Amino acid sequence: MKMRGAAVAFLISCLLLVGLSGCSTKKEPAGTGLQVVTTLFPLYDFSRIIGGTHAQVTMLLPPGVEPHTFEPRPEDMIRISRAALFIYTNPFMEPWAEKILSGINNKALRVVNAGEGVSYLSGSIDEDHDHDQHHDHGHGGMDPHIWLDFANAAQMVDAICNGFVAADPANGSEYRHNAQLLKGKLAALDERYRQGLSSCATGKLLHGGHFTFGYLARRYKLEYHALSGLSSDSEPSAQRMAALIRSVRATGVKFLFAEELLSPRLSETLAGEAGVELLMLHGAHNLSRDEMARNISFIELMERNLSQLQKGLQCQKK
Repeated sequence: MKMRGAAVAFLISCLLLVGLSGCSTKKEPAGTGLQVVTTLFPLYDFSRIIGGTHAQVTMLLPPGVEPHTFEPRPEDMIRISRAALFIYTNPFMEPWAEKILSGINNKALRVVNAGEGVSYLSGSIDEDHDHDQHHDHGHGGMDPHIWLDFANAAQMVDAICNGFVAADPANGSEYRHNAQLLKGKLAALDERYRQGLSSCATGKLLHGGHFTFGYLARRYKLEYHALSGLSSDSEPSAQRMAALIRSVRATGVKFLFAEELLSPRLSETLAGEAGVELLMLHGAHNLSRDEMARNISFIELMERNLSQLQKGLQCQKK
Protein backbone atom coordinates (compact mmCIF):
# COMPACT_ATOMS: atom_id res chain seq x y z
CA MET A 1 0.00 0.00 0.00
CA LYS A 2 1.39 3.38 -1.01
CA MET A 3 0.05 6.71 0.06
CA ARG A 4 -1.17 8.63 -2.97
CA GLY A 5 1.03 11.62 -3.70
CA ALA A 6 -1.87 14.03 -3.95
CA ALA A 7 -3.24 12.95 -0.59
CA VAL A 8 0.13 13.40 1.06
CA ALA A 9 0.52 16.86 -0.47
CA PHE A 10 -2.93 17.84 0.76
CA LEU A 11 -2.26 16.67 4.29
CA ILE A 12 1.10 18.40 4.50
CA SER A 13 -0.38 21.59 3.06
CA CYS A 14 -3.06 21.56 5.74
CA LEU A 15 -0.45 21.55 8.45
CA LEU A 16 1.98 24.01 6.92
CA LEU A 17 -0.47 26.58 5.56
CA VAL A 18 -3.23 26.75 8.11
CA GLY A 19 -1.41 26.05 11.33
CA LEU A 20 -3.21 22.80 12.15
CA SER A 21 -6.63 24.41 12.55
CA GLY A 22 -8.10 24.64 9.06
CA CYS A 23 -8.18 20.94 8.14
CA SER A 24 -10.67 19.91 10.80
CA THR A 25 -13.10 21.55 13.18
CA LYS A 26 -12.98 18.61 15.58
CA LYS A 27 -11.27 19.43 18.86
CA GLU A 28 -9.02 16.80 20.44
CA PRO A 29 -9.40 16.47 24.22
CA ALA A 30 -6.43 17.87 26.08
CA GLY A 31 -6.12 14.74 28.21
CA THR A 32 -3.63 14.26 31.01
CA GLY A 33 -0.14 12.83 31.05
CA LEU A 34 2.14 12.02 28.15
CA GLN A 35 0.26 12.23 24.83
CA VAL A 36 1.08 9.14 22.75
CA VAL A 37 -0.22 8.28 19.26
CA THR A 38 0.25 4.77 17.86
CA THR A 39 -0.66 3.20 14.54
CA LEU A 40 -1.54 -0.50 14.97
CA PHE A 41 -3.09 -2.42 17.85
CA PRO A 42 0.04 -4.18 19.22
CA LEU A 43 1.74 -0.80 19.61
CA TYR A 44 -1.34 0.65 21.27
CA ASP A 45 -1.65 -2.25 23.70
CA PHE A 46 2.07 -2.32 24.59
CA SER A 47 2.11 1.47 25.00
CA ARG A 48 -0.88 1.66 27.31
CA ILE A 49 0.67 -1.04 29.51
CA ILE A 50 4.07 0.69 29.60
CA GLY A 51 2.57 4.16 30.09
CA GLY A 52 0.27 3.11 32.90
CA THR A 53 -1.31 6.10 34.61
CA HIS A 54 1.25 8.55 33.22
CA ALA A 55 0.17 8.50 29.56
CA GLN A 56 -2.84 8.97 27.35
CA VAL A 57 -2.45 6.52 24.45
CA THR A 58 -4.54 6.60 21.28
CA MET A 59 -4.53 4.55 18.08
CA LEU A 60 -4.84 6.01 14.58
CA LEU A 61 -6.65 2.99 13.15
CA PRO A 62 -10.39 3.15 13.79
CA PRO A 63 -11.76 -0.19 15.09
CA GLY A 64 -12.37 -2.71 12.32
CA VAL A 65 -10.33 -0.88 9.66
CA GLU A 66 -7.86 -3.00 7.69
CA PRO A 67 -4.38 -1.43 8.14
CA HIS A 68 -2.82 -2.40 4.80
CA THR A 69 -5.19 -0.06 2.99
CA PHE A 70 -5.34 2.64 5.68
CA GLU A 71 -4.54 6.21 4.63
CA PRO A 72 -4.11 8.87 7.34
CA ARG A 73 -6.61 11.71 7.34
CA PRO A 74 -5.95 15.40 8.08
CA GLU A 75 -7.23 14.97 11.62
CA ASP A 76 -4.74 12.14 12.11
CA MET A 77 -1.89 14.48 11.28
CA ILE A 78 -3.26 16.96 13.79
CA ARG A 79 -3.28 14.27 16.48
CA ILE A 80 0.33 13.34 15.69
CA SER A 81 1.45 16.96 15.67
CA ARG A 82 0.02 17.50 19.15
CA ALA A 83 1.58 14.37 20.63
CA ALA A 84 4.78 14.00 22.61
CA LEU A 85 5.39 10.52 21.18
CA PHE A 86 4.46 8.90 17.85
CA ILE A 87 4.98 5.13 17.56
CA TYR A 88 4.74 3.19 14.31
CA THR A 89 5.53 -0.42 13.43
CA ASN A 90 8.10 -0.17 10.65
CA PRO A 91 8.52 1.47 7.22
CA PHE A 92 7.22 -1.69 5.51
CA MET A 93 3.91 -1.66 7.40
CA GLU A 94 3.42 2.14 7.33
CA PRO A 95 5.28 3.39 4.22
CA TRP A 96 3.42 6.70 4.56
CA ALA A 97 4.93 7.54 7.97
CA GLU A 98 8.08 9.28 6.75
CA LYS A 99 6.17 11.59 4.40
CA ILE A 100 3.63 12.40 7.08
CA LEU A 101 6.30 13.20 9.65
CA SER A 102 8.14 15.48 7.24
CA GLY A 103 5.13 17.81 7.29
CA ILE A 104 4.81 18.08 11.06
CA ASN A 105 6.28 21.16 12.72
CA ASN A 106 6.79 19.89 16.26
CA LYS A 107 10.43 19.71 17.30
CA ALA A 108 9.46 18.17 20.63
CA LEU A 109 7.78 15.17 18.97
CA ARG A 110 9.67 11.93 19.53
CA VAL A 111 9.23 9.22 16.91
CA VAL A 112 9.66 5.52 17.60
CA ASN A 113 10.12 2.96 14.83
CA ALA A 114 9.18 -0.02 16.99
CA GLY A 115 10.56 -2.50 14.45
CA GLU A 116 14.07 -1.11 14.35
CA GLY A 117 16.56 -3.91 14.98
CA VAL A 118 14.13 -6.84 14.87
CA SER A 119 14.69 -9.94 12.74
CA TYR A 120 12.80 -9.47 9.46
CA LEU A 121 11.56 -12.10 7.06
CA SER A 122 11.69 -11.70 3.32
CA GLY A 123 8.28 -11.52 1.70
CA SER A 124 9.23 -14.39 -0.60
CA ILE A 125 9.45 -17.02 2.15
CA ASP A 126 6.74 -19.14 0.50
CA GLU A 127 8.70 -20.41 -2.51
CA ASP A 128 5.72 -21.67 -4.49
CA HIS A 129 4.00 -18.30 -4.27
CA ASP A 130 3.39 -16.13 -7.29
CA HIS A 131 6.47 -13.86 -7.28
CA ASP A 132 4.73 -10.53 -7.62
CA GLN A 133 2.28 -11.07 -4.80
CA HIS A 134 4.87 -10.64 -2.03
CA HIS A 135 6.54 -7.55 -3.45
CA ASP A 136 3.76 -5.02 -3.63
CA HIS A 137 1.78 -2.45 -1.66
CA GLY A 138 4.79 -0.60 -0.29
CA HIS A 139 6.18 -3.50 1.72
CA GLY A 140 9.56 -3.39 -0.03
CA GLY A 141 9.73 -7.19 -0.19
CA MET A 142 9.82 -7.50 3.62
CA ASP A 143 7.15 -9.09 5.80
CA PRO A 144 5.88 -6.32 8.13
CA HIS A 145 3.95 -8.55 10.58
CA ILE A 146 6.82 -8.62 13.07
CA TRP A 147 4.73 -8.71 16.28
CA LEU A 148 3.71 -12.34 15.58
CA ASP A 149 7.19 -13.49 16.60
CA PHE A 150 7.08 -12.90 20.35
CA ALA A 151 10.86 -12.35 20.53
CA ASN A 152 10.32 -9.49 18.08
CA ALA A 153 7.39 -8.30 20.20
CA ALA A 154 9.71 -8.12 23.22
CA GLN A 155 12.18 -5.99 21.23
CA MET A 156 9.31 -3.75 20.22
CA VAL A 157 8.45 -3.33 23.90
CA ASP A 158 12.04 -2.23 24.56
CA ALA A 159 11.91 0.31 21.72
CA ILE A 160 8.61 1.71 22.95
CA CYS A 161 9.86 1.89 26.53
CA ASN A 162 12.97 3.77 25.42
CA GLY A 163 10.71 6.28 23.68
CA PHE A 164 8.63 6.77 26.82
CA VAL A 165 11.72 7.27 28.98
CA ALA A 166 13.23 9.78 26.53
CA ALA A 167 9.97 11.75 26.37
CA ASP A 168 9.28 11.64 30.12
CA PRO A 169 12.43 10.75 32.10
CA ALA A 170 10.81 11.70 35.41
CA ASN A 171 8.67 8.56 35.23
CA GLY A 172 11.33 6.42 33.56
CA SER A 173 11.66 3.89 36.37
CA GLU A 174 7.95 3.10 36.25
CA TYR A 175 7.99 2.75 32.45
CA ARG A 176 10.91 0.33 32.68
CA HIS A 177 9.17 -1.66 35.40
CA ASN A 178 5.98 -1.96 33.35
CA ALA A 179 7.97 -2.97 30.27
CA GLN A 180 9.78 -5.71 32.18
CA LEU A 181 6.49 -7.13 33.45
CA LEU A 182 5.09 -7.12 29.92
CA LYS A 183 8.18 -8.85 28.52
CA GLY A 184 7.81 -11.50 31.19
CA LYS A 185 4.24 -12.15 30.04
CA LEU A 186 5.41 -12.38 26.42
CA ALA A 187 8.11 -14.87 27.41
CA ALA A 188 5.52 -16.97 29.24
CA LEU A 189 3.25 -16.80 26.20
CA ASP A 190 6.11 -17.94 23.98
CA GLU A 191 6.70 -20.94 26.25
CA ARG A 192 3.01 -21.87 26.15
CA TYR A 193 3.19 -21.82 22.35
CA ARG A 194 6.33 -23.97 22.33
CA GLN A 195 4.74 -26.53 24.63
CA GLY A 196 1.31 -26.35 23.04
CA LEU A 197 2.57 -26.85 19.47
CA SER A 198 5.23 -29.43 20.25
CA SER A 199 3.09 -32.56 19.72
CA CYS A 200 0.83 -32.03 16.73
CA ALA A 201 -0.46 -34.42 14.07
CA THR A 202 0.57 -31.96 11.35
CA GLY A 203 3.00 -29.06 11.09
CA LYS A 204 1.31 -27.58 8.02
CA LEU A 205 -0.42 -24.25 8.56
CA LEU A 206 -2.61 -23.68 5.50
CA HIS A 207 -4.19 -20.25 5.37
CA GLY A 208 -6.84 -19.10 2.93
CA GLY A 209 -5.89 -15.42 3.28
CA HIS A 210 -2.99 -12.99 2.96
CA PHE A 211 0.54 -13.80 4.14
CA THR A 212 0.18 -12.83 7.81
CA PHE A 213 1.54 -15.64 9.94
CA GLY A 214 5.04 -16.18 8.54
CA TYR A 215 6.78 -15.04 11.73
CA LEU A 216 4.65 -17.27 13.93
CA ALA A 217 5.32 -20.23 11.64
CA ARG A 218 9.07 -19.61 11.64
CA ARG A 219 9.27 -19.39 15.42
CA TYR A 220 7.38 -22.64 16.02
CA LYS A 221 8.75 -24.53 13.01
CA LEU A 222 5.48 -24.78 11.10
CA GLU A 223 5.22 -25.08 7.33
CA TYR A 224 3.16 -22.08 6.28
CA HIS A 225 1.29 -21.62 3.01
CA ALA A 226 -1.01 -18.64 2.41
CA LEU A 227 -3.32 -17.95 -0.47
CA SER A 228 -2.17 -14.42 -1.30
CA GLY A 229 0.53 -11.84 -0.68
CA LEU A 230 1.62 -9.59 2.16
CA SER A 231 -1.23 -7.13 1.77
CA SER A 232 -4.86 -8.03 2.41
CA ASP A 233 -5.88 -6.67 -1.00
CA SER A 234 -3.46 -8.93 -2.90
CA GLU A 235 -5.39 -10.82 -5.57
CA PRO A 236 -4.70 -14.58 -5.64
CA SER A 237 -4.53 -16.23 -9.03
CA ALA A 238 -6.80 -19.12 -10.00
CA GLN A 239 -3.68 -21.29 -10.15
CA ARG A 240 -2.80 -20.35 -6.57
CA MET A 241 -6.28 -21.17 -5.33
CA ALA A 242 -6.20 -24.54 -7.08
CA ALA A 243 -2.75 -25.24 -5.64
CA LEU A 244 -3.91 -24.52 -2.09
CA ILE A 245 -6.89 -26.84 -2.49
CA ARG A 246 -4.55 -29.57 -3.77
CA SER A 247 -2.25 -29.01 -0.78
CA VAL A 248 -5.15 -29.34 1.64
CA ARG A 249 -6.31 -32.57 0.05
CA ALA A 250 -2.81 -34.04 -0.32
CA THR A 251 -1.70 -33.37 3.26
CA GLY A 252 -4.87 -34.70 4.82
CA VAL A 253 -5.33 -31.72 7.13
CA LYS A 254 -8.82 -31.25 8.49
CA PHE A 255 -8.85 -27.48 8.86
CA LEU A 256 -8.09 -24.41 6.75
CA PHE A 257 -7.39 -21.13 8.57
CA ALA A 258 -8.88 -17.70 7.83
CA GLU A 259 -8.15 -14.33 9.41
CA GLU A 260 -10.32 -12.32 11.78
CA LEU A 261 -11.55 -8.88 10.59
CA LEU A 262 -11.29 -9.90 6.92
CA SER A 263 -14.10 -11.33 4.79
CA PRO A 264 -14.04 -15.15 5.11
CA ARG A 265 -15.98 -15.76 1.90
CA LEU A 266 -13.05 -16.87 -0.24
CA SER A 267 -11.67 -19.02 2.58
CA GLU A 268 -15.10 -20.56 3.07
CA THR A 269 -15.26 -21.40 -0.64
CA LEU A 270 -11.81 -22.98 -0.57
CA ALA A 271 -12.63 -24.97 2.57
CA GLY A 272 -15.83 -26.21 0.94
CA GLU A 273 -13.98 -27.26 -2.22
CA ALA A 274 -11.32 -29.06 -0.17
CA GLY A 275 -13.85 -30.69 2.17
CA VAL A 276 -12.41 -29.27 5.41
CA GLU A 277 -13.57 -27.00 8.21
CA LEU A 278 -12.57 -23.35 8.67
CA LEU A 279 -10.88 -21.94 11.78
CA MET A 280 -10.16 -18.29 12.53
CA LEU A 281 -6.83 -16.76 13.55
CA HIS A 282 -6.29 -13.16 14.62
CA GLY A 283 -3.49 -11.16 13.00
CA ALA A 284 -3.82 -8.52 15.77
CA HIS A 285 -3.28 -5.60 13.38
CA ASN A 286 -6.48 -4.09 14.73
CA LEU A 287 -9.56 -4.89 16.81
CA SER A 288 -13.24 -5.07 16.03
CA ARG A 289 -15.48 -2.54 17.78
CA ASP A 290 -16.67 -5.25 20.15
CA GLU A 291 -13.10 -6.29 21.01
CA MET A 292 -12.13 -2.68 21.63
CA ALA A 293 -15.17 -2.19 23.88
CA ARG A 294 -14.16 -5.30 25.86
CA ASN A 295 -10.64 -3.91 26.26
CA ILE A 296 -9.11 -7.14 24.99
CA SER A 297 -5.31 -7.43 25.08
CA PHE A 298 -2.72 -8.62 22.59
CA ILE A 299 -1.86 -11.56 24.84
CA GLU A 300 -5.53 -12.58 25.05
CA LEU A 301 -5.74 -12.58 21.25
CA MET A 302 -2.62 -14.73 21.03
CA GLU A 303 -4.00 -17.16 23.62
CA ARG A 304 -7.08 -17.53 21.46
CA ASN A 305 -4.86 -18.15 18.43
CA LEU A 306 -2.98 -20.87 20.29
CA SER A 307 -6.22 -22.67 21.07
CA GLN A 308 -7.26 -22.48 17.41
CA LEU A 309 -3.87 -23.70 16.22
CA GLN A 310 -3.94 -26.64 18.60
CA LYS A 311 -7.32 -27.64 17.24
CA GLY A 312 -6.42 -27.08 13.59
CA LEU A 313 -3.03 -28.83 13.77
CA GLN A 314 -4.49 -31.60 15.96
CA CYS A 315 -2.08 -31.07 18.83
CA GLN A 316 -2.01 -32.95 22.09
CA LYS A 317 -2.66 -30.45 24.87
CA LYS A 318 -0.31 -30.67 27.83
